[in-house]
Parts: sequence; structure tokens; C-alpha cells
Amino acid sequence: MDTQNMAETESKPRIGDKASSFRAITTQGEINFPEQYSGSWVILFSHPADFTPVCTSEFITFASMAERFAEINCKLVGLSVDGLYSHIAWLRNIKEKIEYKGMKNVEIKFPLIEDITMEIAGKYGMIQPSESSTKAVRAVFVIDPEGIIRAIIYYPLSLGRNLDELYRVIIALQTGDAFSVATPANWQPGDEVIIPAAGSSEAARERMEEKQDMTCYDWFFCTKKIDKEEVMSTILKK
Repeated sequence: MDTQNMAETESKPRIGDKASSFRAITTQGEINFPEQYSGSWVILFSHPADFTPVCTSEFITFASMAERFAEINCKLVGLSVDGLYSHIAWLRNIKEKIEYKGMKNVEIKFPLIEDITMEIAGKYGMIQPSESSTKAVRAVFVIDPEGIIRAIIYYPLSLGRNLDELYRVIIALQTGDAFSVATPANWQPGDEVIIPAAGSSEAARERMEEKQDMTCYDWFFCTKKIDKEEVMSTILKK
């Protein structure tokens, strides 16, 4: 890897990093990110361009789920390298003309950032030249109430995101924080969660022998049940 590529790789945000700060003009006015979102989870996501079909399907779906995200204390913030007037015209077009999967008259109320200089997109690693040097890929950054990046997901230009999965990611992260557990593959609220590994041989032995309110597949792999109602009531109270 050459020096330039190494520098670009090292400058990209990583899980556990503090989200980089910026001020930006958006369709909902100026924002100060992430400071003004302190206390809330945030999905910061980029899209390649306005007036494109995959992006339109995503924005309609994001908007239709905005209240569900709000219920779990999560706010949405979009970004592309298009200008503000293009954003406004596109969002108006969506509301006035587009019906998709039964969703129509959809108003996009979350902010869409203008980034014609690509400064923010560059700061967050949203421009990936092998895919496009003039458009942002479909990047997703999940940022917690303390402004820490907790998850990063990248999609190519041609692949629309699964928003139910992004919703699941937020709930899974909140569940892990609230109950000090991990979540296994395909986890959904109400499924078993993974208990942290035993900290000593004696603890591992006791866990395998007693098992209490858990299921142990081996000494390092034990799960327990947390009811969906308990998970969601804990999350919705936050």
C-alpha cells in the first residue's frame, strides 16, 4: 500500500471513534453535528445523488419509518454531494409525484445535508474512488448518544439498504448496553442473548454445572432469554 492510500485509510472513521464534528446547511436549516444530537442515537447516511431511483426508494422508506426510529430515540440525517436547491426540488418531487409500495405523499422531515464541496463526505470516507470519485457510496454511521461511532456499514451505489436491518442494529446495540450482553446472528427482540464469557475456570465450571436461567452450548457460549416486552420497554424508556 502506498503512503497516500495508507493516509486515506487511516483517516476514515472507525468504530469506537468520536464522530467528526462539522457544521452544515441542510433542508431543515443549519446543523451542528454531532453536538446538537447529544443524548440521541443517530443514523448518518449518505446517498449517491438526488433524482435517482434507488435513492428515491430509500428516502421514501426512511421517511415512512422515521417515527419508529424516533420511538427508540434515534434520529436520521442524510447527505449527498448535491446542492441544497437540488435537495429541495427532489424531496418536493417525492412528496408530490412518487408512490412506491403503497407509500405516497411522503414528506421527508429529517435533514438532508448539502455537501457540494465533498468535505464532509471525504471526512467520513463516503467517497470511494473505486466506486465513484464524484458520488458518495451508501454509507451508514450509527452514532450513540455520547457521539461515539458504534457501527459502520457500506453499500455500493447499485444496492439499496435494508432499513429493517438498520432498525434492528439500533435496538441490538441499545439492548447490549442496557443488559450488558451480546446479540447472536439474526437476533431479534425476544430471542436469546449471549452472556459474557466466564472470567475464570471456576466460573466457567460453575456455569456449566448450575446453568441457572441460561442455556450453555459450551463453557464459552451461554445464552439467556430476555422477553421482547422487557427489551422494548427498557429501550422506549430511554
